[in-house]
Amino acid sequence: MSVRRPSLLRSMPLRLALGLVLVFAAVSLLSLGASYVFTQRSMEQAMRADLTQDLAGFRAAPSANALARLVQAEAAETDPERMILSYVSPTRRRFGNAAIKRDSEGYHVVSFDENSPQLHGQYLALTTQLYGGQLTVARSRSEITALRGVFFNILVLSLLPTILIALSGGYYLARRGARHVQQVGHTLDQLTTGNLAARVRPGKGWTDDLAEIGAKIDQMARAQESSVNSLRQVSSDIAHDLKTPIQRVAVHLDDLSRDPDLDGESRALVDAANEELERIVSVFHALLQIAQIESGSPKSQFSRLDMGALVETCVELYEPMVNDSGHQLTVDTAPNVAPVLGERNLLLQLMANLIENAIRHTPAGTEISVRLHQEGNEVVLDVADTGPGIPEAEAEKVVQRLYRLDRSRNTPGSGLGLSFVSVVAQLHEASMQLSDNAPGLCVSIRFPAQVAMES
Repeated sequence: MSVRRPSLLRSMPLRLALGLVLVFAAVSLLSLGASYVFTQRSMEQAMRADLTQDLAGFRAAPSANALARLVQAEAAETDPERMILSYVSPTRRRFGNAAIKRDSEGYHVVSFDENSPQLHGQYLALTTQLYGGQLTVARSRSEITALRGVFFNILVLSLLPTILIALSGGYYLARRGARHVQQVGHTLDQLTTGNLAARVRPGKGWTDDLAEIGAKIDQMARAQESSVNSLRQVSSDIAHDLKTPIQRVAVHLDDLSRDPDLDGESRALVDAANEELERIVSVFHALLQIAQIESGSPKSQFSRLDMGALVETCVELYEPMVNDSGHQLTVDTAPNVAPVLGERNLLLQLMANLIENAIRHTPAGTEISVRLHQEGNEVVLDVADTGPGIPEAEAEKVVQRLYRLDRSRNTPGSGLGLSFVSVVAQLHEASMQLSDNAPGLCVSIRFPAQVAMES
C-alpha cells in the first residue's frame, strides 16, 4: 500500500513540524528585525558622533581663511562618495569636494569634480555657521544601507535552510509514522474480515504511543481469537451432539409413518412432526453457515466472477419454481458489467435467498425482477417485487436473525433469509439497502467493481 501525499500532509508529525517551523520562523524574523533596527540605530549614532567630532576639529581653525584652506586640504584627500566637506565663505566662495543644493525636487549632492558632477546615495549631514560662513560635513549612509542586504543574506543562508531541514525531518517522520499507522489499519482490516491470526507486532523504530496501541490491538486479537476458537469448539460439539439425536428422531418418525395401523389423524401428526424436524435442521444448518461466513474463512476461495453469468444461472434454476408459484420473473442484465471478487456458491445462495424470499412473501401474480448494472466503481444487484413490502420502521430489524414480520408468522421460513444475505454482503465488502419499490420491496446489493485489476 502506497503512502498518499494528502494523508501525509494531514499527519500529526508533519503538522507538528510545520507548527514548530512557523514558530521558529516567527521568532527568528522578530529577532533578526530587532537586531537590524538596533544595529542600524547604533551605526547612525556612531556616525553622528563622528560627524560631531569632525565639526569640532574644523572649529579649531583660527579664521575663515584658515578654515577654508583646511577644508580644501581635507577635501582633496577625501572621496565624496564616502564623505562630503563643504564650506561656503562669507564672500560666498565654495570650498570642499561637493555641495548640497536644493531645488523643487528636493536636496541634491553636486560634486566639484567635473567628471562626476552628480553624486547618488544617502548621506547623514551636520551643518554649522562658522566665521560668517556655512560649514557642512556629511557621511555616506552606504554602510547602513548595505546592512539591509547583510541581514537578508543571513535570513536566506540560515533561516531558509533550517526551515527546509525541519520540514524534511517532519516529512520523514510523517512517512515513517504513516507506515506504522497503515500497518495497524491493515491488521484491523484483516481482523474485521475474519483473519483473527493477524497481528500488528510493533518493533524497533516505533514511537511509544503507536507501539502501545499496536500491543493493545495484538492483545485484543489474541483474546478474540481464543474466544472465537472456544465458541467454534462449542458450536462443533453442539452440532455433533445434536446430529445423532435428530437423526434418531427422524428414523423413529419414519418408522412410525410406515406403521399400517396408524390412523389418519396420527399420520397427519407424524407428517407435521417431520416438517417441523426439517425446519429445525434447516435453521440449525443456516445458523452454522452464517457463523462460518462471519469467521471470514470463505475469503480464501474468492476469485474474480462474472455477475452477469451468475444471475443467468440463478434465474435459470429458479424460473420453473417462480412459474409454478404463479409469479412473473423478469431479468435485466446490463452488458459489460465489471467482475466482482467473491465466492461463487455464496453469491448464488444470496440471489436464491432473495428470490425465494420474494416468492414466499408476495401473493401469486406479482412480479419479481432481477436487475444487474454498474454505477461507477460499483456493481449493483437489485431484486425487487410488487408485494406488500416492508414497513420503514422494520427495515433494519428484518436483517436480524430469526426476526419475522407479524404478517409472515404463518408463512414458511426461518427468519434467516435476509440475515444470511446481509452476512454474505458484508463478507464481500458490499452494502445492502432495502427500499420501497412502490409497491413492494427492492433489495439492492452494491459490490466493489474490480475495474482496476483488469489487464
